[in-house]
Amino acid sequence: MPNNNGFLSRLIWITLVGILLALFFHSFLYPYFPYALRLDYFTSKDRQEEIEPRLVQPRGNLAEDEKTTIELFENSRDSVVFITTRQRVMDAWTRNIFSVPSGTGSGFIWDDLGHIITNFHVIKGASEATVRLANGRDYRASLVGASPAHDIAVLKISTGFQRPTPVPLGSSYDLKVGQKVFAIGNPFGLDWTLTTGIVSALDRSLPSSDGRIINNLIQTDAAINPGNSGGPLLDSAGRLIGINTAIYSPSGVSAGIGFSVPVDTVNRVVPQLISRGKYIRPAVGITVDEKLNNRLTERLKITGVVILSISPGSAAEEAGLQGATITSEGNVVANDIIIAVEGKSIDSVEKLLARIDGYKVGDTIKITVLRKGETIEVPIRLQPGE
Repeated sequence: MPNNNGFLSRLIWITLVGILLALFFHSFLYPYFPYALRLDYFTSKDRQEEIEPRLVQPRGNLAEDEKTTIELFENSRDSVVFITTRQRVMDAWTRNIFSVPSGTGSGFIWDDLGHIITNFHVIKGASEATVRLANGRDYRASLVGASPAHDIAVLKISTGFQRPTPVPLGSSYDLKVGQKVFAIGNPFGLDWTLTTGIVSALDRSLPSSDGRIINNLIQTDAAINPGNSGGPLLDSAGRLIGINTAIYSPSGVSAGIGFSVPVDTVNRVVPQLISRGKYIRPAVGITVDEKLNNRLTERLKITGVVILSISPGSAAEEAGLQGATITSEGNVVANDIIIAVEGKSIDSVEKLLARIDGYKVGDTIKITVLRKGETIEVPIRLQPGE
């Protein structure tokens, strides 16, 4: 019996609370919301049946530059590839070897033999690489050769299938700041992404991931993000003018400052990588040193590169260049100071090496030297470097 009394008490209290809430709503809230209790408040008597979608406004013809960009992308996308790499690691306890994902990047088809061009840092340290074409098919790739100094690597995939056409080749020596450029790649794994921009600057230098200085880079404001590395930079004619290689950004994502290896460098390095597996740099057979050169040129109040010594039997010796001499007191006395290569001024060892690297072994170049206050122009035939 006590249990029934408790139940009735709770029921009475709940009923009273409900009545009080109803009175409160009616007395205080209803005057402000007179239609709230109407059953048809949330339905419209004026609602029409079978409402039609709004008509689409015709847009008219695309702008000419839009048509050009669309055509460029459609003609080029099939020549761009998506690269994934894996690395073999050993379990510290079981000593078992297995592969784990290493990284991703972009690349492009170079020729009809199945060669793929990408950045060296994309495949650095990888034990295997897979190339995905625009049709979605994956192919195992082998490493043909690489040049870390230029951040260029050549891969090769099977030739037993119909491949897309190679990217048309352009030139970079005649680029102008302000030219339109287009980057295609796979930023953050978002494959076949197109971004646009302009040439922001030329002849930039940037340290690579392993500390090497990469010279003669193209600077662009086209959005380049992780995953774009190795993809093509194209001009408005759809020609290759560079390989997207790096960004300058504190956050690691595009900040409007990207860099590309110029196509003239690519076209000079890649054939050697395909035929030899490595790049042989052109040289003149001289010894130079950046730190010592800075001290000597500062003391002499000149701009240039002091030749410290000449290698016996080298192209420099044959051309009659003279190295520095050392006095009995141990002081270095400069003889020949290189101030220009092919008319372009030289102000550092880095700039000298970059200028020479712009030519091929066997090319003859003119080096301007300052010798005892007199300017001399010396032709010299480039030899294979080490």
